[in-house]
Amino acid sequence: MTSENPVFERHQTVYKTDTKFQLDTLSYQTQYVDIYFLRLAKLKRIVEAHGRERWDDVEVNGDYVKRVDRVLDVRQGELCWITGTIYMNMPLKPNVLDDIAKDHFISAPLPRQKYRDFEKDQIMIEDESGRLELVGSKIKTEDLVTGCVVGVMGTETASGEFEVIDMVLPELPDQNQRLIPKAPSSRRNYVALLSGLNITGNIHESIETHLLVEYLLGEAGSPEDQEKTSSISRLIIAGNSLSEPHTQAADDAVAPASSSRPIKSKKYGYDAASYNAKPTAVLDALLADLCTSISVTLMPGETDPANASLPQQKMHPTMFPTAKYYTGSTFIPSTNPHACEIDGVRFLGTSGQTIDDVFKYVDGDDRLEMMERTLRWRLVAPTAPDTLWCYPFQDDDQFVIETCPHR
Repeated sequence: MTSENPVFERHQTVYKTDTKFQLDTLSYQTQYVDIYFLRLAKLKRIVEAHGRERWDDVEVNGDYVKRVDRVLDVRQGELCWITGTIYMNMPLKPNVLDDIAKDHFISAPLPRQKYRDFEKDQIMIEDESGRLELVGSKIKTEDLVTGCVVGVMGTETASGEFEVIDMVLPELPDQNQRLIPKAPSSRRNYVALLSGLNITGNIHESIETHLLVEYLLGEAGSPEDQEKTSSISRLIIAGNSLSEPHTQAADDAVAPASSSRPIKSKKYGYDAASYNAKPTAVLDALLADLCTSISVTLMPGETDPANASLPQQKMHPTMFPTAKYYTGSTFIPSTNPHACEIDGVRFLGTSGQTIDDVFKYVDGDDRLEMMERTLRWRLVAPTAPDTLWCYPFQDDDQFVIETCPHR
């Protein structure tokens, strides 16, 4: 006689989506400068509170540190502290005016891994009154990016620069108290994070993705593996589910001259025959299989068919003719960035563009440290709109973190 296979049940989560990053209108009709004014107005009082706590009653060489309201009110030789927005003047940053001026280039220059140049970069602090360049050994050791709001303490030099002695950040926002269930379960539940599937639709890739689906559905592995899989209550796919767009026209462009492939006449505008819908069909089938057993949150990424500017909005459900029938139950298309609560635990994340852009500003390579830094800056996308595309908000800066995610 053979014993029956054990049956494992997957925990159903209570899922609440934060609609903060869902936009009613996608418009570029307003100026981007409003973002910086809104950001400074929102974070200035927080930074000033940290500054007062740190520098009030501090005496240096017989002088007490004084708070100055505006950047341009700083006086030479006076020990003071000010609050403002960091601006990084970096010659290696992309500049559209320079690109236009250099139109004699045969091809566009390759994108840079880093914008940082310690010899040429200028770090400035600005508010509604003006800008002031920051210098000193303290400021050079700090990882800063354009857009973060800070408080700096120091004095103006004879050359008109502000020598920084100390600095404060907004630091982590308040965290909501986690709800403790009345009857705690003896089994731990998990959320699986997945990113960078880069589906192209080829046969070898399909084997890999099907193995992944079988594992998440509990159809692969031993009973012990299946028990572990059943503890995964939700799957979050954080962007780049599809690979870079690949067209037949691109293949024709790189085909060797000796190729026997017939040369097709060029077509201008949209050519449906030149596009491959197989990657989307593979992703749709993958999502449909997963949604039969596990709740899936799908975020768009840099290579996915969604708007390029942040916050990226949900991918349209008509792209997923099979999975769309699970929308509202086990299939949740979401924005990028995305914030939600799962069983009372707050999550906040992006599909990676924000950290990739911060990476270009700082000297190090530790992306976890960069993620921590964005929390301390209280900004999901600090470099937007300087070097990261976003929409020009007019009423509120959506990227300011008001509630800290749980850890």
